[in-house]
Amino acid sequence: MNFWHALSALDTGPLVFLAFALLTAFAFEFINGFHDTANAVTTVIYTRSMPATPAVLFSGFMNFLGVLLGGTAVAFGIVNLLPVDLLVHGRSGAALVMVLSLLLAGVTWNLGTWYLGLPVSSSHTLIGSILGVGIANSLWNGAGLTGVNWRECEKVGLALFLSPLLGFVLSGVLLLLLRVGFRSPRLYSPPQGDDRPPGAIRAVLIATCGGVSFAHGSNDGQKGMGLLLLVLIGFFPLHYALTVNEPESAPALYAAAGDLRADYARAGVPVPQPVHEGLSVIEEELKGKASFDDLPRDKDTRWEVRQAVMSVARELKQAEANDALPAGFRRAVGERRKAQFLPAVEYVPLWVVIGTALALGIGTTVGYKRIVETVAEKIGKTHLTYGQGVVAQTATASIIVAASHIGLPVSTTQVLSSAVAGSMVANRSGVQGGTVAKIFLAWVLTLPACMALAALLFTAGRLLVG
Repeated sequence: MNFWHALSALDTGPLVFLAFALLTAFAFEFINGFHDTANAVTTVIYTRSMPATPAVLFSGFMNFLGVLLGGTAVAFGIVNLLPVDLLVHGRSGAALVMVLSLLLAGVTWNLGTWYLGLPVSSSHTLIGSILGVGIANSLWNGAGLTGVNWRECEKVGLALFLSPLLGFVLSGVLLLLLRVGFRSPRLYSPPQGDDRPPGAIRAVLIATCGGVSFAHGSNDGQKGMGLLLLVLIGFFPLHYALTVNEPESAPALYAAAGDLRADYARAGVPVPQPVHEGLSVIEEELKGKASFDDLPRDKDTRWEVRQAVMSVARELKQAEANDALPAGFRRAVGERRKAQFLPAVEYVPLWVVIGTALALGIGTTVGYKRIVETVAEKIGKTHLTYGQGVVAQTATASIIVAASHIGLPVSTTQVLSSAVAGSMVANRSGVQGGTVAKIFLAWVLTLPACMALAALLFTAGRLLVG
């Protein structure tokens, strides 16, 4: 199914709204660039390891690479917060309002906090906006609080809560270890005049700046991909129901259904009813099909196949964790789920990856000064030292890379701000209570504020469209 064919089927009104939604999603990622990535360049600028302009260009490039090479696990962590069935089963006007409301709420909050110089979390902003429209939509339809995937929310919420604490502790511990191995007082005192760090420390600071930027791109860039996928699924649910990157993988998915039945038979494990029903849909609809594009365009067949794949994948994930089943069987179905079933539904179009990478990379190069000044000058009572810069960036990059590998969205802003504070405490430099209180207040308020803003925008939009 050609994208331009799907695009040409839209009337003028929805086409305009689609363009607006895509621009807003890219704008969110652009703002994320100078809002969050400012953290990555703070230490190299304030330790005089690099001048500001080369530092932000370097950071922008590493963000770009991070998006391109960082995978897609976090993107689907974002997408799965909001059951995409809501976008499909609802009328087109309701789906449109949901997507636009969460986008506008996220952009508004990020711009407002950037103007005030508060390093708040774009992750909290985005997740709060998604929760707001999900809850508002389910309440509007009299479905209670079912409009949100609460199990996924628990996992994401725990990651957002624990990651700043880990940043604080890990940074403090690393600084204490650094003091044991490197005793030069110069590393733990604020730079004087035009003093620059020693060559080795400067190299480490530049390398960790690149590491934080790459990690930020690999994690936050995927959040932008998730946003764009919500837009595309909302407007073109049938087109994007199944992979458009490798539509020719339809025969492989059909074969995987038969192979999975054989796995159950060999292990002597009864096939669960959801798996049987899902495999039956896959086998019936894909039999003799050389491509997903061969599925009917005027029916919901593509979405039915997607739902069947998702149902089977959920059951296989539960089977993987079931210790009562044979170990070999659990390994086999786990590999089959990841290699053959999920790729059919969990994918990101190449143009979305490149567009997100460009938006985040270019955004990094502008508007960074407000956040940089807050992190470097207003968290601690003294100027950032060379040692603090090294440990704060090392801790931040390590935590974000680990979270991206697991598929959890975390906040670069919160992790680095906490890491700087942890290094200040470990160095006995002290922290500025007023600034820390403001950052903490913004951290606490971001989620409920974005939920409320998104819900209000959704309600106003539904009243307008009926």
